[in-house]
This record gives sequence, C-alpha cells and structure tokens, in this order.
Amino acid sequence: MAYYSIAECVVVTAVRDGMNLTPYEYIVCRQGISGAEAGSEWSGPKKSMLVVSEFIGCSPSLSGAIRVNPWNVEATAEAMNESISMADTEKELRHEKHYRYVSTHDVAFWSRSFLQDMERTCADHFRKRCWGIGLGFGFRVVALDPNFRKLSIDDIVAAYSRAKSRAILLDYDGTLMPQNLIIKTPSAQVLSLLNRLCADPKNLVFMVSGRGKDSLSRWFLPCKKLGLAAEHGYFLRWPQHEEWETYGQSSEFGWMQMAEPVMKSYTEATDGSGIERKESALVWHYHDADPGFGFSQAKEMLDHLESVLANEPVAVKSGQFIVEVKPQGVSKGIVAEKVFTSMTETGKQADFVLCIGDDRSDEDMFELIGTAVSRRILSYNTEVFACTVGQKPSKAKYYLDDSSEVVAMLESLAEATDSPVTSDEEADSSPRKIAYVSSFV
Repeated sequence: MAYYSIAECVVVTAVRDGMNLTPYEYIVCRQGISGAEAGSEWSGPKKSMLVVSEFIGCSPSLSGAIRVNPWNVEATAEAMNESISMADTEKELRHEKHYRYVSTHDVAFWSRSFLQDMERTCADHFRKRCWGIGLGFGFRVVALDPNFRKLSIDDIVAAYSRAKSRAILLDYDGTLMPQNLIIKTPSAQVLSLLNRLCADPKNLVFMVSGRGKDSLSRWFLPCKKLGLAAEHGYFLRWPQHEEWETYGQSSEFGWMQMAEPVMKSYTEATDGSGIERKESALVWHYHDADPGFGFSQAKEMLDHLESVLANEPVAVKSGQFIVEVKPQGVSKGIVAEKVFTSMTETGKQADFVLCIGDDRSDEDMFELIGTAVSRRILSYNTEVFACTVGQKPSKAKYYLDDSSEVVAMLESLAEATDSPVTSDEEADSSPRKIAYVSSFV
C-alpha cells in the first residue's frame, strides 16, 4: 500500500486474469486521507495513472486507463511513457473519474444490483416456460413467454389466402440463408420463391438486411418486384425502382475515423475477426474466432466504443457474432413503419403481415409490429405473424427452427399464390398439401 501511495503510475500487464483489484486499490491509495493538513502532500489535487492489460477483468470499467496488449512490448512501453509524461491536469481528471467510480461501486452497490437483477428476473417467472437449449458449453436455459410457439403452417396459409393486401418483410442472413455458409449468394430456389411471391399483386415483399446496397442489388437483380432495404434501412429501394433512397438522418461520418482504430486494435488481438466497412456503418465480425474469447472481446469492445463515441450521433449494437456502429435513427423497425405507412397512403392497408428475422436487429421490426395497431399504422383486423428463427427470447410471437423451415413455409405461401384456394377447396384440402404441411407442425 505504501508503494501505491507514492507511485505515479501502476502497470498491470497480466495476460490472463480474472477480476484484478490492484488498480482499484492503487486509486484509493492515491486519493489519500480525507482531512489532511494544509500544505501536506495529501492536501493538493490527487492524480494517478494506470496502464492495464486489456485481458484483465477490471479493464472495461476504468475508462481513463491506458489499455494495452501485453504481448506487444513496444505498445506497452509507449503507454508507460505516455502515462508518465501526461499533463498533470489530465492525470487529475482521470483520477477523479476513477475514484468516483471506485467509491460508488463498492461491495454494497454490487450486492444491491445483484439482488435487483435477481428480483427482476424472477418477477414473472411463474408465467414463463423454461427450455434447455444447446449442448456442452453452449447449453443454456432460457425462459420464454407461454404464448411463444412454433408457427403453424396451416394457420399462416389460411390467413394468407384470406388476405387482400399483404406485407412480407424478410431478413436475409440467418433467415433465408443459413448463417454458417461461406457462400452467401442466394440460391436459384430462393430467387424463384421470391419472384413467385412478388408476382402476386396483393403482395408487397421487402428484403430488410444489414448488407450493403451493392451486394443486395447484385444478388437480387432477377427480382425486379422485390423491395430492398440495405444497411438496416439507411438505404431503401422500392419495388420496380432503380434508384436507392437515403433515409439516414446524418450524412456526416467523421465518427468512423474514431471507431475504426478501436476495431483494428481488437482485430489484431482476436484471431478470426475482421472489419467490414459499409457506406453508413462499421461492423466487426468474429464468426471465425474462438467463440468464448470472441464473445468476451465483443462485450469489451462494445463498452469501449460506447465511451469513445458517447458524443457522436451513432448507436453501438451487438448482434450475432458482430458489433456494429451505425447512425442513430436507423433501424429495421423504421423500415417496417415506412412500408406499412406507404401501403395505407395508397389505399392498400395491410390486412396480413409476415415478418421474419433471426437476430437483435430484427427485434426492432417485431417491436414496431407489436405497437403498430395502437399507433394506427395497422388496423385491428390485421393478421400479424412476427416470427424469429430459433427458440430464444424474442418480441416475436412465433418461431421456426432454422432457415430451411423458413424457406419451406414461404414455399407453402407461394403455392397458395400460384393456385388460390377457394372456399370449397379450403373445406376439402388435397391430400398432397396436407401431407406437406403436417411435416412441420
């Protein structure tokens, strides 16, 4: 403790560690004794500097510390030199911020927050159904709403056949295309399926994806009547239109110069990760990284980016094996709202809505659909099918297990489009169709 009190800087370069408390102890020691005599070394402004390994547990909570990869000796040496030569005013500001955090986040705070989390989690547990999902280290127990159930092909085909004006919103990666495929281009089956759905004049079909507009334009060139929303809705192209419209609130992307170096540092430290630069967003992928390490790096990067970009007009989001930085006011939910509003304005308010997605970005669509009736975007008579891919907590009411079931379900709808079912036929369905549907129910 005596060494901590006189040290101008503490360096913690562990390459593998848990919740290392050394930095916290150092900060408290440097704060000194309250009520010290005037003129003593403890009565003036307090300052401290920290150089910490990015691999220790307390690193994300100390935003004023200089983070380093301890395997990079040169970078560590530069960080140590920077900490010693930094201006006193900057040291004082960093110490003040750190001490405020350490003094407020004590054991009592941790215990209270832990109990509050438990109470919140258990508040309505009696309403939930618990499911065990996954194998080995991937096993987890999830609590799902009792109304969350598998989508019935019979029910959706019947509702589809009754509808006069339909809105169909589809995600691409992980929904129509399996997430683990290396080749991401749509198959001939998917393109044919989309064209059959788009050919029905009652349908307005939109592909709502996080992909860039160039990729979507190239992949879905054969689907002239398909609407496209790229980069989560920053760009929108309506059916049978060639031009893309921009719906983002900001066209300034100076924040990319701040975010990209952060992503690069994590890319260097995480084997199997990479950066995708879009026109309106930056995405850090870690599909090919070690799952556990990639996930922990993603959580740390999320906190790091949020602190770096706190004053920028952007949102930092995590998704399925990604961390994305995108402009504020851009989401798939806004795309859904624009589609529904456009249909209403043209006198074709949707009486059937199908929305399918697989990750967190699609939850914005599900949330919008959940409030669309109360906001009068949709009518009370609209039959809504919000469906997520996989059994997991979601704002969607239905689920399908994987992309193959999604494609099979859309095939059933396309068959109803190709040969509309009359009321007599509906009462006496063909054996072939019953056999096809029953395999999914």
